Amino acid sequence: MICVEITRPGGPEVLVPVERPDPVPGPGEVLIRVAGAGVNRPDVLQRRGVYPPPPGASDIPGLEVSGTIAAMAADVRQWKIDDEVCALVAGGGYATMCVAPARQCLPRPLNVDLVSAGGIPETFFTVWTNVFERGHLRAGETVLVHGGSSGIGTTAIQLATARGATVLATAGSDEKCRACEDLGAKQAINYRTADFVEAVRELTDGKGVDVILDMVGGSYVSRNLEALAPDGRLVGIGFMGGESTASIDLRRILGRRLTLTGSLLRPRTVQEKGQIAAALRTEVWPLLDRGVVKPVVHQVFPLANAADAHRLMESGDYVGKIVLAART
Repeated sequence: MICVEITRPGGPEVLVPVERPDPVPGPGEVLIRVAGAGVNRPDVLQRRGVYPPPPGASDIPGLEVSGTIAAMAADVRQWKIDDEVCALVAGGGYATMCVAPARQCLPRPLNVDLVSAGGIPETFFTVWTNVFERGHLRAGETVLVHGGSSGIGTTAIQLATARGATVLATAGSDEKCRACEDLGAKQAINYRTADFVEAVRELTDGKGVDVILDMVGGSYVSRNLEALAPDGRLVGIGFMGGESTASIDLRRILGRRLTLTGSLLRPRTVQEKGQIAAALRTEVWPLLDRGVVKPVVHQVFPLANAADAHRLMESGDYVGKIVLAART
């Protein structure tokens, strides 16, 4: 197979296509002939040397793929050869062949082409488990999505809207704010020109929002707590602001009965990820099949041009997902 190696920690130029033997599926696994592979922020951190893969995972970057099943272990019963799937993986996605746990595979949605489907799993797994399972967002509630124009953000906006919630979002430019509103956000706030806490107060008549999905962390944590309604839930999924610690006022949490939670997806077990996949198939896949929600793919790069895909991601000059096409 052809895959993209991280030759050493560094900039995008350290991503180099090489040949390696095809991986072999172990018990409970399938081998996927990759069509598309999503590019995600953890791939960039891994390339820089600050986010190593978990024990047992491939050293090849890439946390999600789509393609056709080429082989499978003898104990796999739910799939067959040539099934079109997309899958969440712990690594190995930047390749023409990738092994995935069968439980973490889902069928290609009817309204999504096979390459674009490579941009589905990471964001949809993340949003479902954090916004709906941990954040308990319900129809009629209001959610604030930080980073609304990102892959996570565009997914969260669409899913929350489709399930009857009102969505507010933040983004870093007026153009990105318009993109968020086009996807269903009632209002998008340009965080470079407005205070999102004040904006939320105005937009909710002083009540605040019920759920906040935050990937920034650091100084945003205390400000997020200010923007929550009584019984509100703050769900953290990262610290792109650079700070993994925060100072908070416990009186606000106690007085307004707030919940502060969060999770990382990559370290979770195959069983846990399989449970998320099963929930997605029931709750979300019908929306994808009907075209109610979709992956927002900004650009597709050839696999050999993974370095260019990382340069685009680091520039921030995109909306939605960046995907690598494994076969051209």
